[in-house]
Amino acid sequence: MPDPSPAPLEAERGTPGQPGWLRAAPAAFVLLWSLGFVFLKLGLAYADPLTFLALRYACVVALLLVPFLWLRPALPASRRGWFNLAVIGLLLQAGYFSCAYLSLKLGVSAGALALITSQQPILVGLLAPALAGERVGAVRWAGLALGVAGASLVILAKSTTGGSTSGGTLFAVLALLTLAAGTLWEKRFGVDVHPVAANLVQYTVGLLATAPLAFLLEPMHIAWTPGLLASLAYLVLGNSLVAISLLLAMIRHGEASRVSALFFVVPPATAVLAYFTLGETLPLAAWPGIALAVAGIYLVMRRS
Repeated sequence: MPDPSPAPLEAERGTPGQPGWLRAAPAAFVLLWSLGFVFLKLGLAYADPLTFLALRYACVVALLLVPFLWLRPALPASRRGWFNLAVIGLLLQAGYFSCAYLSLKLGVSAGALALITSQQPILVGLLAPALAGERVGAVRWAGLALGVAGASLVILAKSTTGGSTSGGTLFAVLALLTLAAGTLWEKRFGVDVHPVAANLVQYTVGLLATAPLAFLLEPMHIAWTPGLLASLAYLVLGNSLVAISLLLAMIRHGEASRVSALFFVVPPATAVLAYFTLGETLPLAAWPGIALAVAGIYLVMRRS
């Protein structure tokens, strides 16, 4: 298990042991994660939400078994390591995605869900000093505030938050809480094992949790169309494998509050991508929000 003690100066200036590709990881993560919302919207037109999620995880586990059997990476050496990997999988894969999909099923709009879950950096910023040993300074708090304002303006400019049920709103809030909890747990108790092994364990946990929920709550409808296959392929490769691996790597090598602030950029980035790929209009009032989110992310992510 990596040393959980704080190391803010090393995280700010970078350490000799950090891989060079981490410099490009934030931009790559935002692009991949934002495109995930576009492909998710496409896929949900052809399948029930939890059924689609369980299918996605089954494909991920099947793909990961190939490099796992080829590479034979070391698995956690202790029960604590296994436990921490399972908890991260339960929080991020089963908790966050299941709650997000259920909130959409129960009437919450995609804009409202994005607005609620984009508050995750505030929770991380509040809890990181106590749980992850990080200090969040005044400049970063200012950046977090700008990020909240910018993301809110973009989402409110694109959609309304009405029409959702109390159950749908509850699941959206639970998605926010599980995402923040998973981020902090990875930062505090992240297990230093090969990413193939870590992902295989976590997605297996996600599959074991979501498949029974899909069976109990849905008719498990799937329409095998080219749109569904394209959506599934991207969500499995670009979102579940590459984007999640980048997120966990950035958390492990950096600071949870800085990495979490990337989620402020996701709603504006998704709005722009949806405009070009799905033809969704981007209101003029959304552009000030994009500018605020970019300014906020600069303040939070900049190095001393």
